[in-house]
Amino acid sequence: MEPRCNKEQLGRNPQAYGRGEGLTPLQPLDLQAVSGVSELVAAMEHTAFGGRTVGKAARLFEAMVRDSSMRVVLTLSGAMTVAKMGLVICDMIESGMVHAIVSTGALVCHGFVENAGMKHFEAPAETDAALYHKGYNRVYDTLELESNLDSVQAITEKAFALHGDEQEVWCSESTCRMLGRYLAETQPGRGILSAAYKHNVPIYIPAFSDSELGLELGIVNIKRQRAGKTPLGFNPLLDLEHYARWILACDKAGIFTIGGGVPRNWAQQIGPYLDVISDRIDPELGAFFRFHSGIRICPEPVHWGGLSGCTYAEGVSWGKFVPRAEGGEWVEVPADATIAWPLIIKAVLERLARD
Repeated sequence: MEPRCNKEQLGRNPQAYGRGEGLTPLQPLDLQAVSGVSELVAAMEHTAFGGRTVGKAARLFEAMVRDSSMRVVLTLSGAMTVAKMGLVICDMIESGMVHAIVSTGALVCHGFVENAGMKHFEAPAETDAALYHKGYNRVYDTLELESNLDSVQAITEKAFALHGDEQEVWCSESTCRMLGRYLAETQPGRGILSAAYKHNVPIYIPAFSDSELGLELGIVNIKRQRAGKTPLGFNPLLDLEHYARWILACDKAGIFTIGGGVPRNWAQQIGPYLDVISDRIDPELGAFFRFHSGIRICPEPVHWGGLSGCTYAEGVSWGKFVPRAEGGEWVEVPADATIAWPLIIKAVLERLARD
């Protein structure tokens, strides 16, 4: 058996052996040597475990944002607005980091609550039955007040009364745009819906009826029917058509994903959808589209078999991502988004501000 290494090759500098093999040396995280979040996150890239992925994600996202030919889709799941990450999303919209959003309806609804100036609260140590009778809805360690959702209902009715076209067939994108317009006109604070409206960033909610926003539209229609009016029409396939046109207008596209679920899959499956259109209907109508770059923050492991654990590498087999061999690049960050996400975005914002 040959020795594991030839000690003569090491010479007088054993540390050169790894570099000679093309290995990347790591560095201790020296907090005394860094100033600001950008430098901290950059230094974390040369450590290990989750810290390394945070550093790599910030570097890749900076490159994505600086690529003027790339449009970025942000997909959102989990209770991120209840977790008070709403202004992080606003920062991404307002700084031009993202150009379209695909989200759960609940996340947008809780963001609506923030946008309208209402509050969420830390959950006390009470039983859920007691919270229910007090009108508090618990989301892990945070409370959404039932009165907040009552206010959302009232605001939604006012918005439809002011800006809603009774003859229009609505979808989630047009509904979010209309609500964003109303909030931008009536509320002074920052919020996802108003920021998206001001910056022309479409918001898609594929599972619209699986949310308080969808229920609000249902309530609007019940009231319209009881008043002898025609219910407002809603067609979720209009979202798919709008998103397909948006994607076809991209020279190159990247994706930034929080969690997984329906938003991540709905956003990614546009590639196979356009491919199938080309194969089965008309090549002029479809396209061969794949995401070029991606960042995902999600702690769920792949071995449970759930969609949220599905890797970008797996997406290559579906024709959703450009393989690394062809220039595709992605980073998976296996961490709580409320910890890793603000670090990544603040680091990139600091780097952009230096220009």
